[in-house]
Amino acid sequence: MKRLLVVAVLILIAIAGAWYGSSNLNTGSNSTDPDDNGNGDQVTEKDDLIRVTSPVPNAVVSSPLTVAGEARGNWYFEADFPVRILDANGNELGVVPAQAQGDWMTAEYVPFSAELTFSTPSTDTGTVVFERSNPSGLPENANELRVPIRFNANATPQRSVSLYYYNPERDQDASGNILCSDAGLVEVTRQIPVTQTPIQDTIRLLLEGNLTAQEEAQGIETEYPLTGFALTGANLANGTLTLSFNDSNNRTSGGSCRVGILWAQIRETALQFDVVDEVEFTPETLFQP
Repeated sequence: MKRLLVVAVLILIAIAGAWYGSSNLNTGSNSTDPDDNGNGDQVTEKDDLIRVTSPVPNAVVSSPLTVAGEARGNWYFEADFPVRILDANGNELGVVPAQAQGDWMTAEYVPFSAELTFSTPSTDTGTVVFERSNPSGLPENANELRVPIRFNANATPQRSVSLYYYNPERDQDASGNILCSDAGLVEVTRQIPVTQTPIQDTIRLLLEGNLTAQEEAQGIETEYPLTGFALTGANLANGTLTLSFNDSNNRTSGGSCRVGILWAQIRETALQFDVVDEVEFTPETLFQP
């Protein structure tokens, strides 16, 4: 009798173990429990197609957020795929193309990374969505990996602004000659802290000239920053914004095409603000061909 009882207990343990193991199998849904990839990184993965190392599930994040990992070549199209950040209500706060850090024309894993800037959320939690590139638009080709995150409640409130840089490929006549016109201006979006001086903050950010690798790959360029050239003040009166600069090295002088583009970048960046109707510069010796 005792032997039969022991056998029965062993059978029950085996059944329980089998049930527990099957209930934890990866069925193709997001794996939100990060595992170690052998390099000390925590990994969240989906369908043996994409592995994310940043952010990890339930990480506390603020803007800009570094997203990184690796994905098989068929997750990309033209070497990138979109990464979106949503609040708990499903509102999109930001999106960025994650760029392949190598040849994406392969069935193997290819590393990716991007800096995802996003607007201030109205909820405490959200989701980062790594979306498979799907140029066909067919539902059967769609796929995504969702990573839950928490927003940093102590982060400085942010606002979106536009900076205007230049793409000469958009500013050519039928013969390929550069026209040096506003047609070549390209809008890029940035996040800045909410302050009492948003116009000056935005102009100073433009003058830093920091383009992302993705923007440079699209043909966007700028001569900023210019050594010795800096914004020293701003005055707004009756819709006219007067911007004061110091150009100790005379870096705003040169050919009419060059200085016209430099001038237009600042003007267009300033005109995005509803309170600005016109833009003037001091001293008047600036931007002279």
